[in-house]
Amino acid sequence: MIEISVSGLKKSFEIGNNILDGITFQVETGERVGLLGRNGAGKSTLFRILTGELEPDEGEVVVAKNSRLGLISQIPVYPAGYTVEDVLHTAFSRHQALAEEMERLAAAMADGDSSEATLRRYGELAAKFEGIGGYDMDTAVSKVAGGLSIPPEMRAQLFESLSGGEKTRVNLGRLILEDTDVLLLDEPTNHLDLHAVEWLEGYVRRFRGTVVAISHDRYFLDRTINRVIEVLDGKAEFYSGNYTFYAIEKERRYQEKLKQYEKEQAKIKQLQEAADKLHLWAFMGNDKLHKRAFSMERRIERIRQTEKPTKAKALTNRFGEKEFQGDEVLHVKDVEKSFGGRRLFHGLDLRVEGGERIALIGDNGTGKSTLLKILMGEEEPDGGRVKFGPTVRIAYLPQIIHFDNPQRSLVDTMLFSKHGITTQAARDRLGAFNFRGEDVFKSVSVLSGGEQSRLRLCMLMDEEINLLVLDEPTNHLDIASREWIEEAVEAYEGTLLFVSHDRYFINRFATRVWELENGTITDYPVPFARYREIKERERTLPPQQKAGKKDEKPKGTPKGGRAQQNARRQLTICERDMEKLEAEIKGVEASMEANACDYEKYSALYAQKEALDARLMELMERWEVLAGEAEA
Repeated sequence: MIEISVSGLKKSFEIGNNILDGITFQVETGERVGLLGRNGAGKSTLFRILTGELEPDEGEVVVAKNSRLGLISQIPVYPAGYTVEDVLHTAFSRHQALAEEMERLAAAMADGDSSEATLRRYGELAAKFEGIGGYDMDTAVSKVAGGLSIPPEMRAQLFESLSGGEKTRVNLGRLILEDTDVLLLDEPTNHLDLHAVEWLEGYVRRFRGTVVAISHDRYFLDRTINRVIEVLDGKAEFYSGNYTFYAIEKERRYQEKLKQYEKEQAKIKQLQEAADKLHLWAFMGNDKLHKRAFSMERRIERIRQTEKPTKAKALTNRFGEKEFQGDEVLHVKDVEKSFGGRRLFHGLDLRVEGGERIALIGDNGTGKSTLLKILMGEEEPDGGRVKFGPTVRIAYLPQIIHFDNPQRSLVDTMLFSKHGITTQAARDRLGAFNFRGEDVFKSVSVLSGGEQSRLRLCMLMDEEINLLVLDEPTNHLDIASREWIEEAVEAYEGTLLFVSHDRYFINRFATRVWELENGTITDYPVPFARYREIKERERTLPPQQKAGKKDEKPKGTPKGGRAQQNARRQLTICERDMEKLEAEIKGVEASMEANACDYEKYSALYAQKEALDARLMELMERWEVLAGEAEA
């Protein structure tokens, strides 16, 4: 059954520039669809049209009869004085209407009304109320609130007093409790910590209805969707698989289209040269050759069918690096911090050596960003001290970006921040970060959060640094922008300390994990995948064994010098490359099965698979060497 049908949809906000340009697609009941595309491609606009908030300029949207759509994007305005508990209970408007009618009937029966109609109506309402889970409302609220890290004390707070991230979590909980038929999720993992994201993944997988999700969280997409619709130049491209399949298939289509284009261009060049010669010979006295030349040129026009495929420009810049002298980059000794009588952390004793890549993780509100601010000197600790090595040069990307003069243009911001940089050099650097043409003359104040992050990174990359500190660097960025940052971070060889809830980013870079929980940091001197294994094993242990294991968690600085730290970093990169290759090999094997009857295609795919297998063997041999160095 078709749940959503979109046909020829067009929408523009300025004349001559259609953000949606005839997009057409269908979503079947029960499908899990990822709606992908760069920031500004029109994904959120499409959601607003689906829910009736916006009217399209042209085209048609049809939603299956009696299907209820639930959208989580912008946060609704609730009446003044609404607590979080009140907001969550707005999901039960149907239940409350039934409960009120049942109360009126119960009062009438208590006053002596024993008519058959009253008794029958009360019985019908009671059965209906039970059928829609009316007696389990409080249980459902508690279950969803627990999964999304909404504690009892937050449920008693006024909704308007919450932070943006907390409001997002509460609104997501309300949407889940509404029990809609179609979930429209617009960046649902923004502002959620790791536990809440994993809980949401489980909920989406168990959800019986249809899901359409806009997300830049690649792990979330891989675990929740089975189809991709990419919004590209106002139209839809379709991929039958999760995000990993989409990434591999998109590259394959690009290469195939590029080959077709190059083949056509070679043929066009050959025919054009022949036509030019015929025209030349015709001018020399044989007029009949003009006719053949014109016929050849018409053939050229018929051949021109494939547009040159384009690809997002790769990041060409990298962080400037200053050579680090000495082993100790940072030493945190007995640091503690409290806010309003609430102790965030105490007794922190941590040491960082050169070349390490550390992920600081923990639930929202545990104090991760506060700890980074203490390290950067923006906050003072209540006790203890922070000491940096004498040659340490730091670059810091905060979670909330601030510019001294947001009214300046992008190019002027670069010129004022970099002494000696020329206007052309500033524009070149901005262009490498996808700020091109007239964009460089925009005011910084009009940029989105993701664009401001890109601009700040563009400014940081020219610094000579050996300690890079990032606080949620991929928040609000689309997938292409995240990949640019990841390329820059991978090329950077200095020390890295970062806070992130993006599991793809953590898994790619962390060689060591600091877990901030219950006011203290537990140090895991292992990559993120290994950390997850340890945590999973702890969760399956009986309570009495957990207590015994608590003191056995790895603490302190991992042993070994800079060479060993570098081996751990390279080991993480190697494992990630092996995962990508294995996924690519599976994709090629699937294509081989699909083309088993086409000898030419099958042979080409077989050769491609052999090359990939050889590369995988090389990586496995390298992994063994690096594993030995890391464990030495």
